[in-house]
Amino acid sequence: MKKREEGLVSFVIPCYNASLYIEDCLNGLLSQTYKNLEVILVNDGSTDNTEQIIEQWIENSDPPFPVILCNLPVNTGFAGALTTGYFMSSGEYIALNDADDISHPSRVEKQVEFLLNNPEYSLVGTNYRSFSDGDKESGKEANWLHYGEEIRKIYALGKHCVCHGTILFHGKCFDLLGGPTRRIKGAEDYEFIVKFLNAKLKIENLKDVLYYYRLHDKQRSKMFYGSGEK
Repeated sequence: MKKREEGLVSFVIPCYNASLYIEDCLNGLLSQTYKNLEVILVNDGSTDNTEQIIEQWIENSDPPFPVILCNLPVNTGFAGALTTGYFMSSGEYIALNDADDISHPSRVEKQVEFLLNNPEYSLVGTNYRSFSDGDKESGKEANWLHYGEEIRKIYALGKHCVCHGTILFHGKCFDLLGGPTRRIKGAEDYEFIVKFLNAKLKIENLKDVLYYYRLHDKQRSKMFYGSGEK
C-alpha cells in the first residue's frame, strides 16, 4: 500500500474547459491558512485554454506548495479524472475542489482539525454558499445537507446530503475503496459516499460555510439535475 505523507493535504481538481474560473479556484487554495498542501490539477482533455491559464497562474503566483498539472490526451469524464488525481496524490488527506468553485481560507484547517480530534471519522464535508456574479459571501446558504447520524439514514433512503466538492478524507480510504464509479454518469458523487458508508466508515458535515459554489450555465450539475444545487 502507498506510503502517504503525514499531515499533507492533496487537493485534487478535475478540470474540463475551466478557463473562466480556474484562477479563482486556485487563488482560494493560495489563501488557505493550512499550508501543508499539494495541488493536483487533472486537465481532462479541455478544448479551451485551461492548460495555458493554469501554467500562467503557476508562473505568476509562485505558489508555496507543489502544483502538479496532468494533461490527459482525451476526455475521460469526471470520475476518470478524479481517480487519476487520487492515484497521483501523496497526502495523508485528500481534498476535492471543483474547478469553478472557491474554498474558504480556513476550510482545510477546520476539516483537518475535525479529523484529528475525531479519529473515528474518515471523511468530512462542509456547508456552502451558492453564488453567481457578485459577492460570494452574500450567496444562498445550502439547506439540504444533514449532520450526524442523519447522514447514514438519508443515504439509506437513496438520497444525498453531502456536497461532493467540499469533502476531505483520509487518503488511505481511497487506497482501500478505490475511486468513484465510471458506470453511473451523474451519480459518481453519491456512489463514492455510499462506498464509505457500506464499509462502515463514519462521515460528517461541518455546519460552517467553508465553500462557495458558483452558479453558471455550464456547471456540471445542471446537466444531470437541472438546477444549481450539488
